[in-house]
Amino acid sequence: MNPIIDGILVMEGGYTLNPKDKGGETNWGITEATARAHGYTGEMINLTRSEAFSILEEDYWIKPGFDKISTLSYPIAFELCDAAVNIGPHYPCMWLQRWLNALNREEKSYQDIKTDGKIGPQTLAALNHFLTLRGNQGEAVLVRALNCSQGAYYLDITEKNKQNEEFIYGWMNARVT
Repeated sequence: MNPIIDGILVMEGGYTLNPKDKGGETNWGITEATARAHGYTGEMINLTRSEAFSILEEDYWIKPGFDKISTLSYPIAFELCDAAVNIGPHYPCMWLQRWLNALNREEKSYQDIKTDGKIGPQTLAALNHFLTLRGNQGEAVLVRALNCSQGAYYLDITEKNKQNEEFIYGWMNARVT
């Protein structure tokens, strides 16, 4: 079992269909499009927690590389995975890379890394260097930094699409912690 995915399933809850949600029908945080991409053919309301767990773990934990991040920092891996479930993994991966570059003291701590939205050996090495240098306090700072980026993202998409005003309070309350 993966306690991060379990926690996200609790936060996501069950079935929803809000006409203002561009994701359409969702169950356990899984959109219909994502479920169908995984071969699910049933009604969305019948998607089981177990099926959702498998999809979340594959698409929002293993594929983006957050499982590898978790070996270095559970809180950072949780933050990245939680954001990815809500908005897709690309942006959270980019935020991590951008923050690692911004926090490397003009490359005195470690070299800048490519901000390509893919967690690979360079990103993992930079994160390891950062955490070795900054310890628990650095870990907490990086989680806060990621939350800042996530909040800014929600504000940006809400300003671009007023229908998101329906959701921004909940996003800020539940996702930006």
